Amino acid sequence: MKTKMKAIVCEKYGDPEVLKLKEVKKPIPKDDEVLIRVYSVFVGIEDIMQRKGKPYFFRLFFGLTKPQKPIFGTEFSGEIEDVGKNVKLFQKGDKVLGVTGASFGCNAEYICMPETGLLSIKPSSLTYEESAPICGPLAAWNYLIHIAKIQDGQKVLIYGASGNIGLASIQIAKLYGAEVTGVCSSYNFDLVKSLGADHLMNFTRENFKGKNQIYDVILEVSGKPSSIQFKSMLKEKGYYITSYPTFSNLFLTFWSSRFNNRKVIFSATGLKPVSERLVFLKEIIRLFKEEKLKTIIDKRFQLEQMAEVHRYVEKGLEKGHVIVNN
Repeated sequence: MKTKMKAIVCEKYGDPEVLKLKEVKKPIPKDDEVLIRVYSVFVGIEDIMQRKGKPYFFRLFFGLTKPQKPIFGTEFSGEIEDVGKNVKLFQKGDKVLGVTGASFGCNAEYICMPETGLLSIKPSSLTYEESAPICGPLAAWNYLIHIAKIQDGQKVLIYGASGNIGLASIQIAKLYGAEVTGVCSSYNFDLVKSLGADHLMNFTRENFKGKNQIYDVILEVSGKPSSIQFKSMLKEKGYYITSYPTFSNLFLTFWSSRFNNRKVIFSATGLKPVSERLVFLKEIIRLFKEEKLKTIIDKRFQLEQMAEVHRYVEKGLEKGHVIVNN
């Protein structure tokens, strides 16, 4: 039986060249775990931040001087190759998609996951590549449906509309009848419009403080602006939701909850209980099966090209999702 596997290992923070293809020990599933042969992995801006160790406060959680978990990657699809003796929910040969979260480890040929983790049978209508980028739709569902509870006719602005979360947010917001304004580089206008955005703004040129438009929901998933910039554009009792815990966002989250009818909310979907995210995942899979949600694939790479992948994603020019195949 094979005891070694290929993996991309990052033993220090730095440029893409710190990512090395190595042979490491193949994991063995525990009694309550499944062993998964990884076929496709999504690589996004979070992977870049992890490799660089920036923002620096991330190192408090992921390693002060070097990554505690040297094999990155959290979103994957693949096939179950083996199961622990106590596993009841899955069996050998199941085609699955999932998220390892803080355990990481997807940039390798194999991973082990508990059967009760964020794991699900892959819809047969989706390829492995289309199934891998699942965190974006999960976050979009959390922000727009679970938190903001968007309704037909509401106005939604998505800042970072061409990113992983943004692409799913446009589709979900339109499904629920919202009027969507997508903010991104003009380079991605055609992509964002093709997914249903009603209006487009160029975040490199627009002066948002001068805009008179008022929104029910402002979703900021780019990490670039702050909630202060948008406070005059938010409807009373509206929601400003961000996935980035900047100082101004955290302060206004505290302030608005006590002294303001406008809600400023920071939410990290990946920190929610697995049981709650599994509920979101069930809804997302339903949308995929009903062909109401789709994955936009920009480029495909092989595992040994991971340094090149990081250089490409770091430029921010991708039109959709970047997938690494094993």
